[in-house]
Amino acid sequence: MTQKKQNGNIVAIIMMIALFGMIGFVTNLAAPAGTIWKNQYEGSNFLGMLGNLMNFAAYLVMGIPAGKLLTRIGYKKTALFAIVTGLAGIGIQLCSGIATGNLGFAVYLLGAFIAGICVCMLNTVVNPMLNEIGGGGKKGGALLQMGGACNSLLGTLAPILVGALIGEITKNTAFSNVNPVLFIAMCIFAVVGMVLYLVNIPEPAIDKTTVDKSSKYSAWSFRHFVLGAIGIFIYVGVEVGIPGTMKFFLEATDFSFLTEKISPAAAGTVAGTYWFLMLVGRLAGAGIASKVSSKVLLTFTSCVAMVLILTAIILPTSIPVSMPVFTGDAFAWQQVPINALLIVLVGLCTSVMWGGIFNLAVEGLGKYVTTASGIFMMMVVGGGILPLLQNGIVDITGNNYMISYLLPFAGLAYLLFYALAGSKNVNKDIPVS
Repeated sequence: MTQKKQNGNIVAIIMMIALFGMIGFVTNLAAPAGTIWKNQYEGSNFLGMLGNLMNFAAYLVMGIPAGKLLTRIGYKKTALFAIVTGLAGIGIQLCSGIATGNLGFAVYLLGAFIAGICVCMLNTVVNPMLNEIGGGGKKGGALLQMGGACNSLLGTLAPILVGALIGEITKNTAFSNVNPVLFIAMCIFAVVGMVLYLVNIPEPAIDKTTVDKSSKYSAWSFRHFVLGAIGIFIYVGVEVGIPGTMKFFLEATDFSFLTEKISPAAAGTVAGTYWFLMLVGRLAGAGIASKVSSKVLLTFTSCVAMVLILTAIILPTSIPVSMPVFTGDAFAWQQVPINALLIVLVGLCTSVMWGGIFNLAVEGLGKYVTTASGIFMMMVVGGGILPLLQNGIVDITGNNYMISYLLPFAGLAYLLFYALAGSKNVNKDIPVS
């Protein structure tokens, strides 16, 4: 390999890892930013989660088209197109801070949807491209782990930064308060886009093999895949709904052991801790997954997560524990209800679930795996729908946040069922070669 190609690859690796991080950052902006809109609409948790819904709805619309676009124009051009789309989406959200009332909210939702399209396209690009640049094998896997770590790290920072910038929340708090975060995101996108445009990077081989359309079978013919697709829908909804609702809960509730409400910065840090624990879980899970089957791993993590959430629901919110948080000026210990700590710990469990569900669902699919992967990308829309339903429950029950966690609990119960029984391939008679 020439020195020039080596240098190009190093730059490309940095760019792909940066894009990995931006996926986590942009995705995790919607829920905490929704706090502003929530308070402008009489404290409606449901409306506060609409931006998150629009962000994830893009997966349903763009999941399969993104794969087709990649096949048509290649990885680099798809990545550049995604970056331009991301700049447009974030730019539109900036404009929502200028508009007022319902118009501003509508502009924000449009921007969140377009930013979601960007993230969906990036998801189809960065994994195979980073693996290809690394040469596959262990080195490619190591680069993917680095990318995943950057994703979790920036995902952790997003709610903390948004909370710190919002400050005290009132009905008059403007969305323009979070403009600095949006400017940072736009600058990173712009720099990565320009460098990516100028650098020559290897294009991973694109599998253009198509499944015979005359066949009476498809990925949907496999029961364990169908149940697995439902599992992905539920998993992403659980993963996103847990910290998003937690932030709303901490900001809106008066706790008997505190003299004043928990600040948005502190609440954002607690929510961010969930994503940080997902980072820890992913790093630990990389070694565990090579020694434990996906079925066992998904069974164990689902059980532990269910115990944590059920305990959080049962315990009163008057029991305090201390957690390190960012107060807006510095890091300090903050008293929070023990329920928050228990729910945040679920991040250690959800961190390894995606891989387990995916592996179980595509086992034995053969030539249908490519189609199955596209369907999985569409099922990520669960990250918008289930958190919206969870916060609808909060509104209906008179801001009973803990009761709303029965929805993620039910979702985890389904994942346990899938691990124990639903993942069994009962369609081995279908030809897959």
